Amino acid sequence: MIANKAFKTLLLYRVGTTLSYQIMMVAVGWHLYGITQNVVSLGLIGLAELIPYFLLALYSGHAVDHYSRRAIAALASTIHIGVALFLTAIALGWLNPPVPLIYTGVAFIGIGRALLRPSYQALFGQMIPREDMTRYTALASSAFQICVVAGPGLGGLVIGFAGLEWAYALAAFCGMLGLYGVTIIQTNNDHIKNSTKNFLNSFLEGLHYVKRHELILGIMALDMFAVLFGGAVSILPAFVKEVLHAGPETLGILRASPAVGAVITGILLARRPIFHNSGRYLFMAVAGFGVSIIGFGLSSHLWICGFFLFLSGCCDSVSVVIRGSIMQLTTPDHMRGRISSINGIFIGSSNELGALESGIAASMIGLVPSIIFGGAATVAVVLVTYKLAPHLRKLHLKDLS
Repeated sequence: MIANKAFKTLLLYRVGTTLSYQIMMVAVGWHLYGITQNVVSLGLIGLAELIPYFLLALYSGHAVDHYSRRAIAALASTIHIGVALFLTAIALGWLNPPVPLIYTGVAFIGIGRALLRPSYQALFGQMIPREDMTRYTALASSAFQICVVAGPGLGGLVIGFAGLEWAYALAAFCGMLGLYGVTIIQTNNDHIKNSTKNFLNSFLEGLHYVKRHELILGIMALDMFAVLFGGAVSILPAFVKEVLHAGPETLGILRASPAVGAVITGILLARRPIFHNSGRYLFMAVAGFGVSIIGFGLSSHLWICGFFLFLSGCCDSVSVVIRGSIMQLTTPDHMRGRISSINGIFIGSSNELGALESGIAASMIGLVPSIIFGGAATVAVVLVTYKLAPHLRKLHLKDLS
């Protein structure tokens, strides 16, 4: 019962800040394009967010391991609230010039994002009993996927019916929900006592820990390369237009399909966690993700494409839950922030590079061949990792609990 109550408060923090982020990013894209009428301005949004994220991510992991995790989580929520209110003032015409100020707000969103992930992961591992880790990881993954789908949709509806300023105001309100969640969290030993106060030594300690542990290094590498080569979603707009010859409604269906699969699978995994042969299921899930991407690339009918993307979400959910459980169960409490930040750097960079890889490959060998190549490369990564990481291959999560 205590763990369940603790999980609800922590989930309120994660859901509130995630919805705030998703709504803001949709509104920012609409806002900037409406002013500039230039698609390049949309690409610069990611750059404006990524630069401060990468600059701060490693230090935020160090801070989470040495200072109050609740305070850092509260700071992340406060940044989301402040940026949303700042963007509201811009939308109302109270602050000028709008374009550089919007990019400044996006940069602060990157700072908030850098603080959010390690603080959440550290609090999650600290508050949830080891025997319940896999079940609650699945529930948290489902909740996150719901936010990824609901946030942009909700933001778009508010922009259409009420205006940009109300979308930003809604993002601020969601950030307040996240802040409320973190303020009512009850946890012991929030201040982690750690002898390595020097940032460089602290970071190197975390890096050496990752290098020494085959399980952590294996799941990071597997995830990074799977995301790098399996980034078909990033070129969905072109696929919808050139292959399916359809409009934005079709794009919305296809964008939602992986999330729907992930949510359903996450709920099932919460009821029936994979405690036995977990490593094999992990490899099967990532390989299944690659095969689903290949099937998607070979399809030219909407519902078949949607089905394969749905399957990719199901496979990805299995992978996320098992990897998240391994990460939490094998990381010492005093290093959760740094390990989470290092993992965030891996995944964050592979997401952006994956989108770039998909775009370059599509321009060189064609849209459909590039998608098939990405899926095949993901399967190849699984085969190589399966051979090189025997401990991961033989893993049972029940042995880690």
